[in-house]
Amino acid sequence: MSKKQTAPKKPKLVSSTPRPAREEAEAAIRTLLAWVGENPEREGLRDTPRRVIKAFDEYCAGYNMNAGDILAKTFSETGGYDGAVLVKHIEFESRCEHHLAPFLGKAHISYIPSGKIVGLSKIARLVDMYARRLQTQERLTSEITNALQKHLKPKGIAVMLEAEHFCMKVRGVHKDHAVTVTTRFTGEYQKDDDLREEFFAQVRG
Repeated sequence: MSKKQTAPKKPKLVSSTPRPAREEAEAAIRTLLAWVGENPEREGLRDTPRRVIKAFDEYCAGYNMNAGDILAKTFSETGGYDGAVLVKHIEFESRCEHHLAPFLGKAHISYIPSGKIVGLSKIARLVDMYARRLQTQERLTSEITNALQKHLKPKGIAVMLEAEHFCMKVRGVHKDHAVTVTTRFTGEYQKDDDLREEFFAQVRG
């Protein structure tokens, strides 16, 4: 007997607003298809509402994740290493909360440990968690920084995000190659100009 398939977890609400049923969400997509002038019942579009909502389960999977779970496991055995830990070129995909258009980019994250380190893959997972929500790049930068500060309490954090926004590429101003850069620094990175310059040099190097 095959295992019973379970439905994907529902994204958690970030407000107290009641969450519509999946059927209501699919009905909203059918309404949108009709609004643009299409026939939601024609063969090519009949299953589109279901596919779109299933895709949003992936796009917004970050609402089901918790930073504390991702960063819970740390290690204190560093062999005396007390320098910065940089993970750069972490690819991410998110969606602009203003137009639901994607923005794609890379995150560069460095922290100076204060007695404990975290597995490198966890930093990438943290980026994915916040990116897989409706976002602005500015808030995404802050949320990653705040989570690292709360759970690792390092001596300093440097976060830099570079992204291309499709709300600028395919609509509005139609600027195909514009790149948005956001940064945030805490602790020693905030106080030490040379340390920030070293971070930028390592990212660009």
